[in-house]
Amino acid sequence: MAQKQTRAQNYNVFCIAQHGRLEYEAILFALSFREANPDFAGRLIIAEPQGPRWRNDPSISAPVRALLEGAGAEIIPFENKVFGQSYPYGNKIEALAALPDDAPFVFFDTDTVFTGALASVGFDFARPAASMRREGSWPEPPLYGPGYAGIWKCLYDRFGLDFDSSLDLTQPDEYWERYLYFNAGWFFGESPRAFGKRFLDYATSIRNDTPDELACQSLDPWLDQIALPLVIHSFGGGRPGPELAGLDGSVTCHYRTLPLMYARESDAVIDTVERVLAPNPIKKVMKLYEPVKKLVYQGKGRKVRGMFDRNDLPRREKVIRNTIKREGLWLR
Repeated sequence: MAQKQTRAQNYNVFCIAQHGRLEYEAILFALSFREANPDFAGRLIIAEPQGPRWRNDPSISAPVRALLEGAGAEIIPFENKVFGQSYPYGNKIEALAALPDDAPFVFFDTDTVFTGALASVGFDFARPAASMRREGSWPEPPLYGPGYAGIWKCLYDRFGLDFDSSLDLTQPDEYWERYLYFNAGWFFGESPRAFGKRFLDYATSIRNDTPDELACQSLDPWLDQIALPLVIHSFGGGRPGPELAGLDGSVTCHYRTLPLMYARESDAVIDTVERVLAPNPIKKVMKLYEPVKKLVYQGKGRKVRGMFDRNDLPRREKVIRNTIKREGLWLR
């Protein structure tokens, strides 16, 4: 039984961090990960973008670097050769080439908190998947067509993929959930380099030689989420099954911003955040980041929390954001 768990954990976890907001999120990422996964057998990797495609040096600051390495994270630099400042979401695509290719990978957005053990998640790296915590944000079919099917099918055709096998036939035709679409907040695969090369190939093909069917569609910021389902489908993957339910559930929380976290996430998430950020050496660095200083250390996050009923949240996120903004607490 112990041997089975060791095999299940033979993979690497990574996120992206660079100077500014992401480096502070990475501290929370690494600290919560280590608390929830003390026996993790793989490598915890923080990928750091570099190169002239950034207007300013994106390197992680020295105090943050020390905390991350103290939490057992490995900081691996990678050069942005394609994206960078013009499209930061491309970091998750280009970073894959820098990862060690001797083990599978799981990517998480840096604004993720861990509240449970990844050992409880049933990853099948031969069948990649990604987060379904998404809305129908792309595409937005124009009035006179093409519709969802026409837009998505042209992309499957572009890359020689079988479109019909990607469909969820329990959903009606021309309804967005019928078509394979993910949030790129987490995804996993067997070979980071093979996955990353295909991800980059598909994304740059869509960007540089956009099909006519996408003429009315925005590619920024959606390019990564347009290419991702095509990449996953090409490797024989698809929608996550119940064995992955702990992601965006009892194991991980993709909170996106601290004000939204305090407004709508579970007590377990809030307790984890406040506990791992409490030690003085952590506080000394994290209080340099204004949202953490005010929402966590000055207790104003609890004020945000008291403004909402987690069992009866507004259906639209915009309403939550505007309510927090009126109190001057929309900090990020």
